[in-house]
Amino acid sequence: MAAPRANLAAGRKVIVIGGGFGGIAAGLRARALGYEVTLLDRLDQLGGRGRVVRHDGFHFDAGPTVITAPFLLDELFALFGEDRRDHVPLLPVTPFYRVRFVDGRHFDLTGDADAMRGEVVRFCQQDLPGYEKMQRHSAELYRIGYERYSAQPFHKLATMMTAFPEIVRLSGHRSVYSIVRRYLRDDSLRRVFSLQPLLVGGHPFHTSGLYALIQHLERTHGVWFPKGGTGALVAGLGALMRRQGIAVRLQADVARLLHENGRITGVALATGETLPADAVIANADAPAIYADLLPSLKRRRWTDRKLDRLDYSMGLFVFYFGTNRRYETTAHHTILLGQRYRELLDEIFGRGVEVPDDLSLYLHRPTATDPDMAPPGCDAFYVLAPVPNLRSEIDWAVAAPRLRDRLVAMMEARELPELSAAIVTESWMTPQTFSEEYRSRHGAGFSVSPRLMQSAWFRFHNKSEEVRGLYLVGAGTHPGAGLPGVLTSAKVVETLLKEDAR
Repeated sequence: MAAPRANLAAGRKVIVIGGGFGGIAAGLRARALGYEVTLLDRLDQLGGRGRVVRHDGFHFDAGPTVITAPFLLDELFALFGEDRRDHVPLLPVTPFYRVRFVDGRHFDLTGDADAMRGEVVRFCQQDLPGYEKMQRHSAELYRIGYERYSAQPFHKLATMMTAFPEIVRLSGHRSVYSIVRRYLRDDSLRRVFSLQPLLVGGHPFHTSGLYALIQHLERTHGVWFPKGGTGALVAGLGALMRRQGIAVRLQADVARLLHENGRITGVALATGETLPADAVIANADAPAIYADLLPSLKRRRWTDRKLDRLDYSMGLFVFYFGTNRRYETTAHHTILLGQRYRELLDEIFGRGVEVPDDLSLYLHRPTATDPDMAPPGCDAFYVLAPVPNLRSEIDWAVAAPRLRDRLVAMMEARELPELSAAIVTESWMTPQTFSEEYRSRHGAGFSVSPRLMQSAWFRFHNKSEEVRGLYLVGAGTHPGAGLPGVLTSAKVVETLLKEDAR
């Protein structure tokens, strides 16, 4: 076992609640500072939303499928003098995404600058100058929004006041769609370049324009897929934790946080067992941390009323299926757009009583990059449909099988011919599943939505203002959802732990 990188906190104990990517990254960073770390997860495997589903020889990643900032993973291994490439190879994905329109046209997003210009010209030559300006804007957003502020703690209002002029200068107070509309006139191109907020649970017409930096992030660092799937990445990080002496306990359900005189003292498990700690890092859904794990604490900011008034991300219906044939022309990541755009998004993020008729879908075919994810001659897929969260009145026991049939019919007509006869294994998850298995408030797929007034200082702070010694990581915290945001939240907590240890 390698020695911790520093001894700022030698002998002090940290408990990490939740074995998703945020919890794993935070546990490793705390261990590198010298903390004794125990990670607890209520499920039977590590990964949280990145766990693995296996059926009949098919390998399905339950959650994150897009790796866009591999350097954040490299950092975790480098903390202990190791090279990530020796443990988890990453395979390049190209195109990054294929966006298909109802009329049969498609747009391939790649990291090739000339190819991207060609795609833009193919749709609307007059938009090429605007596209170039938009890319420069995205690069500046990345430099300020990501490189300068994403890993900086935002629990102090002064930090927000310092950053706000830059946010306004770069139109971060406007929506992603409004920034794209400023540069592009073609409606199809506007759709292509405003889709990224959906990858982090945001409505493109409401999400802060800061998230337009994703264009530059992907173009600069590429899109990748771990050999063996995201589950292989979880396994590699899990092995790293064990090599570094982090104790991992699965099926350990934390019932509440223990505190005394305004400071965390440990956790109590559902079994009645208590574990002492000098600090707790919670990778659970941020609203649930306050509402469920601190029920007796008089909260000043995150009151039940405040939690109820937050704007939450959409729900997700995820259908996993394996086929007894291969669809060689289908890209790794395919987005099937519906006829409507703004109207459909409003319904998805609303509180309707039914699933919208005209859906847009994200289709994931990992076997396009790694054929070993399925038996020979077969393909593994999952298709994700953004749907209203549990604030709607949808009965998922009834809606799920109906939606499954609709999705199969849509994919069969537009992308995967004869699909209904080719499916040999299947399962699905609904917003109800997210609520029950991940304790996600309202079954939201990405916790609270990334509006400006729910970003940075306005988002859940990585250092709790309610009780000392409690730190938060994950999708609902600063800097936001998506794998880069979740991994970066652990970097923020590392900074806070250093400050507090000193």
